[in-house]
Amino acid sequence: MKFYNREKELKKLRDIQKLSQITSKMTVIVGRRRIGKTKLIQEAYKEKVYLFVSKKNEALLCEEFISIIQRSLEIKIFGQISKFKDLFEYLMELAKSKPFTLVIDEFQEFLQINSSIYSDMQNIWDNYKDKTKMNLLLSGSIYSLMKKIFEDKKEPLFGRADNKIHLKAFTVGTIKEILQENYPQFTHDDLLSFYILTGGIAKYVEILVDNKAYTLEKQLSLIFDEYSLFLEEGKNLLIEEFGKEYTTYFSILSLIASSKTARVEIESILGKNIGGYLDRLENEYTIIKKVKPIFSKLGSRTLRYEIIDNFFNFWFRFIYKYKSAIEIQNYEYVKDIVRRDYTTYSGHFLEKYFIEKLKLSNKYSNIGTYWEKGNKNEIDIVCVNEDKQSILIAEVKRQSKKINLHVLQKKSEKLLLKYKNYDIKFIGYSLDDM
Repeated sequence: MKFYNREKELKKLRDIQKLSQITSKMTVIVGRRRIGKTKLIQEAYKEKVYLFVSKKNEALLCEEFISIIQRSLEIKIFGQISKFKDLFEYLMELAKSKPFTLVIDEFQEFLQINSSIYSDMQNIWDNYKDKTKMNLLLSGSIYSLMKKIFEDKKEPLFGRADNKIHLKAFTVGTIKEILQENYPQFTHDDLLSFYILTGGIAKYVEILVDNKAYTLEKQLSLIFDEYSLFLEEGKNLLIEEFGKEYTTYFSILSLIASSKTARVEIESILGKNIGGYLDRLENEYTIIKKVKPIFSKLGSRTLRYEIIDNFFNFWFRFIYKYKSAIEIQNYEYVKDIVRRDYTTYSGHFLEKYFIEKLKLSNKYSNIGTYWEKGNKNEIDIVCVNEDKQSILIAEVKRQSKKINLHVLQKKSEKLLLKYKNYDIKFIGYSLDDM
């Protein structure tokens, strides 16, 4: 698959490289696994030293790195180097006279190898950065660890990065562009399932495109297959994040994905206090977020939890939840459940799709959803432009014939009491509007 989007990030990285030829620059790149960090770096810099931190002995890692450095920079390193701090100092010394880009991927893995590497790097960086010309990129996919390394005031590398790039999923506009180029005859339902199952994660998009899986049926056949990457994906990506308590985290996420979105609901099912887990899932791991009714007061307890990542939502809803059937390879059983629930399940993502689309329009100062106590008078989308004093209120249904704007106006009465002078527009969005 060709390289899509990321123009903004590419420009930023190339601008940083130019600045690094005057004085060294440190850039941190974070983003969940499969998001396309490595591909972005490869696209931005054709010439670079690329070091991948794998879990192995430090001396063996240095041996591997030396071989890469010699080949990439066309130099010869004499003597034995078994400590990364010595290798990093050598490279900084070299950068006094030779500008180059150094990429260290999965940077957080040094914690398992030798955690003192970070303080060693800090000392070396502080001593050399002003008199050297290195473009240093530190990339990582375990967000909680990368956040701790660079944003915790107690950590040695706190405040050292000149730039931080948080790589996000493809936008709904890019997802649509990819489908248009690769499968021009796509239907609106094809676009929705492509959005639901990839969430704009570059690797998943690439797998579906490479396998020409553009319809829901072809996508399900690809996902629920004996050799599928997707079946173990949630486990492979999140167990390392969560550690030994991963079963509790997985149970919480499975319940949220199954529409048990209130803390009290989840606690009643699990029979334990989950406040700390929810806090870490939101603030440390950034896997869930709180959703409050638009215009709700600060500190309001009327809230729901939502899994941010589309694919994780699908994985916990249909793969983790039915892992017993997956383990005995009864894939048809799980596919039947997906087919049975898909119409209802996809409705939430259709709302999410239009919210993302409206955000990209840059027309509004606030966008959200609305509901009243006891889940009454739920409104799918509310968009506000405070400057122009206008509000857009939208109902989202898969089928346009099910949209009732008169009912929507009635549900909005309490919401609009404070906005009598605003220009109000009621609208319906369906699959046809994608």
